[in-house]
Amino acid sequence: MRLILDNNILFSLMNPKSSSSYLFSLIKAEFLAPEFIKSEFDKYRKSCISKSSLSEDEFEMRLSSIESSIKFSKVSEYESFLKKAENKLSDPDDADFLALAISTKASIWSNDPHLKKQSLVDVFTTNELVQMLLKGEI
Repeated sequence: MRLILDNNILFSLMNPKSSSSYLFSLIKAEFLAPEFIKSEFDKYRKSCISKSSLSEDEFEMRLSSIESSIKFSKVSEYESFLKKAENKLSDPDDADFLALAISTKASIWSNDPHLKKQSLVDVFTTNELVQMLLKGEI
């Protein structure tokens, strides 16, 4: 299984006690994300540290560990799919996630309901992935 992580999922991975973190450690999948997501992390770093209940050093170690498990893709790798993605979404801010998923034949891990309204790729919520894990499907 190949999963594109959206920014909210990536942020939730920073809390080691979150269900997303638990899934991330158990799912046998190739994790991918658009490279720009790293700048989103910088933008919301203080909030993520606060919500994670980690010290800054622990946070940096966790971030490094998580990032080493994700393949980050430059826009140039999926740029040719951006228009198609934008046309299928009500929120154009999520076009990069969909375009990357299309270009890599991956699914998306996101809790954003509007992403499920498109029919180009599968989108799984955290709860759906938990259910799949419990059933031994992943």
